[in-house]
Amino acid sequence: MTDRTVRVAAAQAAPVFLDRAATTEKACGLIREAGRKGAELIVFPEGYIPAHPSWYHHHVATGPFSTALAVRLFENSVEIPGPETDRLCAAAREAGCAVIMGVCERLAGSNGTMFNTHVTIDADGTFLGKHQKFMPTVGERLVHTGGHGDTFGGHDTALGRVSGLICGENLNPLAIFALTSEHTLIHGMSWPAYFGLGGTPMQLLVQANSQAFALMSGAFVVSACGVLDEPMIETMQISEADRATLAEPGRLGGSMIVAPSGAILAGPMGPEEGLLLADCDLSVIRRAKLAVDFAGHYNRPDIFSLHVNRRAPAARVDHGAAPPASPADTDDAPIE
Repeated sequence: MTDRTVRVAAAQAAPVFLDRAATTEKACGLIREAGRKGAELIVFPEGYIPAHPSWYHHHVATGPFSTALAVRLFENSVEIPGPETDRLCAAAREAGCAVIMGVCERLAGSNGTMFNTHVTIDADGTFLGKHQKFMPTVGERLVHTGGHGDTFGGHDTALGRVSGLICGENLNPLAIFALTSEHTLIHGMSWPAYFGLGGTPMQLLVQANSQAFALMSGAFVVSACGVLDEPMIETMQISEADRATLAEPGRLGGSMIVAPSGAILAGPMGPEEGLLLADCDLSVIRRAKLAVDFAGHYNRPDIFSLHVNRRAPAARVDHGAAPPASPADTDDAPIE
């Protein structure tokens, strides 16, 4: 770890709803803007390209309206690698800014399999990898399948070890410990625009989890929340009653940047779009870890230990070689 100060950014932004190309272009613009403002890392919301499937909070899950939007989601989802990741890598290289980007990923060659994914790109434009959310949450289960351990873990970047989790994964104590044991320095949290129409308000839950993760891991946390804009409201046909609920204080927004001490360095934001920036002195991580290091001297591995399966199960396994072609099946068959 280098003793230096790093400027980080959270992009609290709305997608161009269910438009892959336009949202990718908007994302590249935000990456370049962050770079101009001195940021060396930018974190985007959950499923930013092309959108998070929030319509399931408002409509019958298997009805024709929800199904039509799900088809559009698949048609505009991202294949990895692909032209969208190429453009993001080029924007990161141009800006000199590492990126954690939320996308809806589709399985290449399929006609319906999607993952809730984020990709990590280094400041030189190198694609470092992807993470597929382990367990889709609530309505996501109608369109997303779960990922496996093969896409789990942090990445070594020019800034040091950087990690990220998606929405509810940031509450998972085992995932938090696993990333702490990798000695992550900066952790990106990707969140949707809102969690639904009831329960804990968005801002409160994001703040509680951002501060808890920072305190437990001894890392800086960058939380990026989505935004609900008017085109999204109209396309999803959100009722006036639901709009009134979402207008309640704390229901929308909440992006923030938190120090290892749990102190909030920037934010929380309200429901507006914008870039949130903060300067992170990486040397304070050492001071935090000297007091409490759950992956080191403050752990008791004789009592607590964790096993992580980094293999993905195979849906299809072919056994044996194909039988050789008979002479009658080839152009070399004798002529009778």
